[in-house]
Amino acid sequence: MIIYLDGRYVPESDAGISIFDHGFLYGDGVFEGIRAYGGRVFRLDEHLERLYDSAKTIDLKVPLTKEEFTEVILETMRRNNLTDAYIRPIVTRGKGDLGLDPRKCPKPTVLVVAVEWGAMYGDLYEKGLKAVSVSVRRNPAEALPPNVKSLNYLNNILAKIEANYKGGDEAIVFDTNGYVSEGSGDNIFVVKNGAIFTPPTLNNLRGITRMVVIELAASLGISVTEKNLGYFDLYTADEVFVTGTAAEVAPIREIDGRIIGSGRPGPITRQLMAAFRRATETEGTPVT
Repeated sequence: MIIYLDGRYVPESDAGISIFDHGFLYGDGVFEGIRAYGGRVFRLDEHLERLYDSAKTIDLKVPLTKEEFTEVILETMRRNNLTDAYIRPIVTRGKGDLGLDPRKCPKPTVLVVAVEWGAMYGDLYEKGLKAVSVSVRRNPAEALPPNVKSLNYLNNILAKIEANYKGGDEAIVFDTNGYVSEGSGDNIFVVKNGAIFTPPTLNNLRGITRMVVIELAASLGISVTEKNLGYFDLYTADEVFVTGTAAEVAPIREIDGRIIGSGRPGPITRQLMAAFRRATETEGTPVT
């Protein structure tokens, strides 16, 4: 595996960073998760826009232009001979000292990792996932905005740990006001009476796949409304599904022991899964 690291393309074994890098020490940095399908990188511009927005929010200057970063990502794909992949660009605060002050980190660290990737949930796309609500609450926007895709993912990891102990394939996380936020790594949609509802993005990540699904629903004539959701909305939904770069569009069959709809992926979820698949087969920035 060839990794991009600060201007060089190096073997994985040589892709080391300093133990004083604040990304390692404090989770001080940002990242993106991007997919490539059939030799095209899906929604690359939108992912890079979000990466730079995350960096700006934490006052981190990315030492590459968006055009330069685009070429780095494509070249990393080429050097690994990949056509279908999961791509992880990372920008950390860089090497500093054991103190917190980011001014002690004169130069950010930039990495790009690309690995072969298939269906994250395997046959569960046909069966549906079992989800469980967890006690861990999403970081409030006034503490660490969920729209910053930062290297500090402990909030998400704690939710995943609790879901693992409860036997769930995915966690459903609520915010500190008791509203549905998101999964451990994906956005949540509820279908009721032929319409789709999803939480506003103040308390969850502005997912790129979420955005694509909203666009696809509009093209199919399906109403999508952003509104606060609670337990009642989840348990009484006709369909529930989650979206994410790694997860794509994944149906939920059960939440906290309650069977959702028929207990199988519903018709609107299936429509959107098929539409999303078609989009990934035709859109994207060519690798070569």
